[in-house]
Amino acid sequence: MSDQKYPVGPLAEVGAPLILGRRGFLKLMGGGIFIFFSAGDELFLQEPARSQAGRPGLPTDFNAFLRIGEDGRVTLFTGKIEMGQGPMTALPLMLAEELEVTPDMVDIILGDTDLCPYDMGTFGSQTIRSFGPALRSAAAEARIVLLELASEKLNLPPERLQAKDGVIFDKSHPQTRVTYAQLAQGKTIERHAAQKPALKTPAEFKVMGKPAARRDARDKVTGKAQYAGDIRLPGMLYGKILRPPAHGSKLKNLDTSAAETVSGVQVIRDGDMIAVLHEYPDAAEAALAKIKADYDLPEAVLNDTNIFDHLSKVAPPGRAVAQGGNLDEGAKMAAFTIERSYLNSYVAHATIETHTALVEFKDNKATVWASTQAPFRVKDEVAQALGIPAQNVHVIMPFVGAGFGGKTRNTQAVQAARLAKIAGKPVQVAWSRADEFFYDTFRPAAVVNIKSGVSNSGQIVFWDYEVLWAGERSSQQFYSIPHHRTVVRGEWGGGRGGGESGHPFDVGAWRAPASNTNTFARESHIDIMAAKAGIDPLEFRLMNLNDERMKRILKAAAGKFGWTAAKAPSRRGFGLACADYLGTYLATMAEVEVNKETGAVQVKRVVCAQDMGVAVNPDGATLQIEGCITMGLGYALTEEVHFRGREVKDLNFDTYQLPRFSWLPKIDTVLVNSPEVPISGGGEPPIITMGAVVANAIFDATGVRLLQLPMTPERVKEGLKRG
Repeated sequence: MSDQKYPVGPLAEVGAPLILGRRGFLKLMGGGIFIFFSAGDELFLQEPARSQAGRPGLPTDFNAFLRIGEDGRVTLFTGKIEMGQGPMTALPLMLAEELEVTPDMVDIILGDTDLCPYDMGTFGSQTIRSFGPALRSAAAEARIVLLELASEKLNLPPERLQAKDGVIFDKSHPQTRVTYAQLAQGKTIERHAAQKPALKTPAEFKVMGKPAARRDARDKVTGKAQYAGDIRLPGMLYGKILRPPAHGSKLKNLDTSAAETVSGVQVIRDGDMIAVLHEYPDAAEAALAKIKADYDLPEAVLNDTNIFDHLSKVAPPGRAVAQGGNLDEGAKMAAFTIERSYLNSYVAHATIETHTALVEFKDNKATVWASTQAPFRVKDEVAQALGIPAQNVHVIMPFVGAGFGGKTRNTQAVQAARLAKIAGKPVQVAWSRADEFFYDTFRPAAVVNIKSGVSNSGQIVFWDYEVLWAGERSSQQFYSIPHHRTVVRGEWGGGRGGGESGHPFDVGAWRAPASNTNTFARESHIDIMAAKAGIDPLEFRLMNLNDERMKRILKAAAGKFGWTAAKAPSRRGFGLACADYLGTYLATMAEVEVNKETGAVQVKRVVCAQDMGVAVNPDGATLQIEGCITMGLGYALTEEVHFRGREVKDLNFDTYQLPRFSWLPKIDTVLVNSPEVPISGGGEPPIITMGAVVANAIFDATGVRLLQLPMTPERVKEGLKRG
């Protein structure tokens, strides 16, 4: 391991990320109890645990997750990363709860591939839902080990001892005590509990479920927080990559002579990558602009208008992901049948921080600082690109300026690694905004076809649902429908690369993949049926639900919103939608105002009720709900990638419109506590109802039903013209 010094966050500062190598970390920590799991005779995690399928998984040994220092402070190690969703605040709460320490005693290291247990990546609202239980189990076992150590030191039976706030004491004589720090001083101990202890019940929680301020708030508002683009190393160069005009372009002629006249510039051609390097980023940018390149462009067949017909024609055969009853029998029971198709356009992640990475290659080893959601994936990709063993790559995680699924791909890190190896100096690659729009994966354009029927009594009697290219998440029906079928044709991660099938460019996960599309279609269609039946939208949902938890969340939202029953369109501009996202239930209600002259939609207020079991940090959950609602306004109303052939037309925010502060409605949140429900995630669920709730509110205000996202002013005006 290299002794190279890197930027280090102060350990004593609660929540500050540490950026240092293994040797520096151990030197900084000094003595203490190293609660570790053994892979050979090395401390910490050397090789990821393997699941039964042979893929890396969470370690089964609690020692990989935490360390107790001789000063009594606890360090939490997690392969998860912080990109604004709040794990660096919530995870210490979960650890503190089971370990019996106060949260301010816990420091956290996120995503460092030399120090933290393997993690497949941070996405899908899985941090609390999937990593949280493993972390709690590790902390609970560590607490038992400490109690055993205290029993030996105090010469008392373990059942007489109690742990609280980092101290273990005799329950009968509290003055007889020993601190975690005293137990740890000068010792390195390997021990495990004989049996895995039970986790606390929600009734026993002291820390979890209580509001906690974000640990990163001060650093972010003061500018102290460091992102990949803020890291500086001696002698580093800035790399700028030549971008073709369209996906699938083939280079015909290249002239770099003018670029090479820029003082200090280095022009590199490595396979398909053409780049310029300079010690100043603006000089590199100026040199890049001087490169002359001619390309053969692919034939422009598709565009943002005809893409839906294309996707319908080339979709693969379907697979049923849910079904029951008999659709023909259901159709016979229907008093009326409704058939509609719902569309959504391509949507960009449009993160404020573009893809960025800094790589130092020295002595056949690479150190990487990357803006990524998947640091261990970066480790493998950089190793492959450089032709070195994966253990020779160390990925260090700064803060990430949002990802939304787009930063699971790490092209910029691979580019920086290749350039650093060639140049012999550290290289930083930060994509321009145009690069970001061009190379980013988009949320796939998709089509949903639904045919359904309702009986004279207002019961949904059959439901035939087909989703093309979005994927299955949130497509399965939770309403009580006797005859139903849900078919999926094409996934959100499939159909890459143009040609005669699939998409003209790469697509991938976009915050709550598939669920935005499927919820928009399902909840819009439910509203159409309610209107046709002449039943209030809330009442219609309740009478077609057997799920008591979903009923409760709908009633919670209605109570906060002040919903009163009325058939749509009531001209009030009220809308609602509900959903189940990976175990998190939510119901959203909105009030909108539509300008019939311009087609502009103003969302005036939104109420979101969410049931995620126990909210580990209610303040953090509320912030995520508000953020999802804000971001959801974008895909509902304006965000759409325009293209011709394989050329992306939107390369900046002058044409790709994000939500603005002036758009923001009054937002009210309701956290429904369900201690009997497993704790679920909250980083994505509230966004998935925004398309449907706004569409339903527009219909209630105007009588116009919009079937394509986004619902731009132009589409609203077209709908009003059609009546």
